[in-house]
Amino acid sequence: QDAIDRKEKRSETFKTAVHGLEMGTSSLKAEELGHRAPQWVRDNLVTMCMRCKEPFNAIMRRRHHCRACGYVVCARCSDYKAKLQYDGNRLNRVCRECYVFLTGHVVLKDREGKHKGILEKVAAEISGRSLLCSSLQLLDKNGKGGTRGWFVIPQDDPLVLYIYAAPQDVRAHTSIPLLGYQVKDLPQSDSRHLFQLVQSRQVYTFVADTEELKQHWMRAMAHSAAGITLSEEEGEDAD
Repeated sequence: QDAIDRKEKRSETFKTAVHGLEMGTSSLKAEELGHRAPQWVRDNLVTMCMRCKEPFNAIMRRRHHCRACGYVVCARCSDYKAKLQYDGNRLNRVCRECYVFLTGHVVLKDREGKHKGILEKVAAEISGRSLLCSSLQLLDKNGKGGTRGWFVIPQDDPLVLYIYAAPQDVRAHTSIPLLGYQVKDLPQSDSRHLFQLVQSRQVYTFVADTEELKQHWMRAMAHSAAGITLSEEEGEDAD
């Protein structure tokens, strides 16, 4: 019974730690961990550690892959070794959560007990159940440069636009509450498909890759800005 209790506790700990794993690039189940090689998350899909959420940089914080779950993690979060059955039970570099699950050893977490902030939503997880998600460019105030990123309006939070640096990041770098904004179409300029969110003196200018994508975003943002949820829209369609 004690062995059963320990196994269940380890399984629940792992499931909590990797909630949404199947929404990302990997289809690895918890019970397959260590028994089957994972599909690695590509380096260019993340800009921060998928465990501690600290941003990567070229000098102090390099990217590593957990050999058990395939997540991209920093050196601190992957400073663990565990035997993996698919690799002949040899010791491999794994992340902290996988180490706990595979070995049963308890590791104290630096951030234990800290509540998640509003931006701490996993991009791949909410993209899989979003009203709309895609790559867009957000121009700066002078309209000459800007930030290209991954933009998401979640189904469970349809009044907010979340902006990620990359589609597999585990934390958004900013968010825009959409309620009350006006969506404004702009004429095509230099083959760029432009539209804006406008409220009082606050203006956000976006660039979509195609005219069709632009129209999809304008419609989704207009509904969110008017406070129309998915359920309400479905009801209108039925009528």
